[in-house]
Amino acid sequence: MKDLTSNNADTNETEDISGCGVVCNPHSKYHRFAVLGFICFLSFGTYFCYDGPAALQEHILTDMNVNKESFMTLYAWYSWPSVVTSICGGFLIDKVFGVRLGAIIFALFITAGQLVFGLGAYLNKFWLMKAGRCIFGIGGETLEVTQNTYAAAWFKGKELNMVFGLQLSMARIGSTINMNVMQPVYKMMQSRFKDPYLEGYKALGYTLFFGLVTCLFSLSIALILAYLDKRASERLHKDDAKTGDVIRLKDIKDFPLSCWLIYIICITYYVAVFCFIDLGVVFFQSKFGLSQAEANTCNSLVYLISAGASPFFGFVVDRTGRSLYWLMLAILMTLASHVLLTFTFVTPFVAMVMMGIFYSLLVCSLWPLIPNEVEDHQTGTAYGIMQSIQNLGLGVCAIVSGKIVDSSGYLMLEAFFILCLCASLFATVILLLWDHSHDHGMNCSPKERSARKKSKKDKLNGPINYDDISLPQM
Repeated sequence: MKDLTSNNADTNETEDISGCGVVCNPHSKYHRFAVLGFICFLSFGTYFCYDGPAALQEHILTDMNVNKESFMTLYAWYSWPSVVTSICGGFLIDKVFGVRLGAIIFALFITAGQLVFGLGAYLNKFWLMKAGRCIFGIGGETLEVTQNTYAAAWFKGKELNMVFGLQLSMARIGSTINMNVMQPVYKMMQSRFKDPYLEGYKALGYTLFFGLVTCLFSLSIALILAYLDKRASERLHKDDAKTGDVIRLKDIKDFPLSCWLIYIICITYYVAVFCFIDLGVVFFQSKFGLSQAEANTCNSLVYLISAGASPFFGFVVDRTGRSLYWLMLAILMTLASHVLLTFTFVTPFVAMVMMGIFYSLLVCSLWPLIPNEVEDHQTGTAYGIMQSIQNLGLGVCAIVSGKIVDSSGYLMLEAFFILCLCASLFATVILLLWDHSHDHGMNCSPKERSARKKSKKDKLNGPINYDDISLPQM
C-alpha cells in the first residue's frame, strides 16, 4: 500500500482537492489525524452497549425476574459467536466484504442486536434479549477487526502504536460513560412516563433503546470512513486495506509451549477482571453499602483508568523491556486487589483503582508477546486463536460466576477469582522459566533485544560457509 502522505500524485489531483483546505487534503498529515478521530469512534457503540447489562444489573434482575446465573448468560451469548468471528473475521474482511463494506455490515449487526436486546426487555421476553446479545456479538468483535485494519492502512509505519493506544482509550471511555449514564436514563424513563407499567420491564426496554443511539453513531462513522477511505484510495492510487491476518488452523501444531502458556494467562486473568465487573455493582452495594450511583462509579474505574494509563504503560514497557516481570507484577497486584475486596472493608475504590492500573499494565506486557513466539506468517492465526479462546473462556466463566453467586454468594465468587489469578501467576512463572531455558528473549531489555535482532540479521545476511553444507549422496 502506498504512503498516504505521498507527494507523488499528479498536479491535477492535488489542485482538485486544494480548495478543501489542508485538513481535507488526503496528502496531508492533518487529514490522517482527522480520519483518526473517526477511526477511534468506530467501535464506540460496541463498547458502550457491551456493558449495558452490568450498568443495569439490579433492574434486569428485578424487572425481568431472573437470577444471577441467567443474567450472566447475556454475556455468554455475546461471547459464543465471538469464538467463531475472532478466527474468521480477518478472512471475511480480506476476501469477502472488504474493510469498507465489512465495517458497515458489522455496524449494522451491532445496531440490530441492540435493537432486539431492547425489544426483548420491552416485551418482557428474556429469550429475545439473549438473541439480541448473540446478534450483537456477531458484529462486535469483527467491527474491532475493521477498526484495526483501518488504523493499519492509514498509520502503518507512522505513529501506529500511539493509534492503537488511543483506540483502547476511546473504547474504555465508552464503557465508562455507559456505567455512569444508564442508571440516570432508567430513572428518567420512570419519571417521564407516569404509566405504572413503565416502572418495570418497559422502562428497562426504553433505557436499552437509548443505547441504540450509540450503535447508530458507529454506523454513521462506518459510512463516513468508507467514503474517506475510498476517496483517498482513488486520489492516492493505494491498494485496498488488508488485515494481514491469514488464519491457518494447521499452524496450531507448530505453536510452542510458550504460546499456550500465554493463552492460559490471558483467559485466567481476564475472567478475574471482566466477570467481576459484570457482577460488581450489586457486590459493592451489598458488602460496602454503596448507593447505586457510587457502585456504578466504582465499577467503572477499571475502564476509566485504563483509558488514560494504557498508552503510558505501553511506552514504559517498550522502553524498559522485561515484559515477563511486568506481567508478573500486574497479576500479583490484581490478586492483591481481589484480596482487599474479599477479606477487608477498605473502601472498594482503592482496590478498583489498583485493578485498573495493573490491568492496563498487563495488556501492554502480555499481548505483544505473541509475535515473538511464532513465525510471521503464523501471527494472524495465533492472535485469532487467542481471541477465540478468550471469548470461549469468558462465555463459560460468565455462567459459572452467576451460578456461584446464586448458590454460594460473593465470598465463594471471590475465591474463584483468586484461584484464577493464582493459576495465571503459576503459568507466568512457568513461562519465565521456559523462556530462560529456551532463550526466546521474551524478557529481554531493549538493548538485549536490539543485539539479538542484529545478530539474527548478520546471520541471515552473512557469507555462506560451504563447509556447513552437506551434499546429498549420489
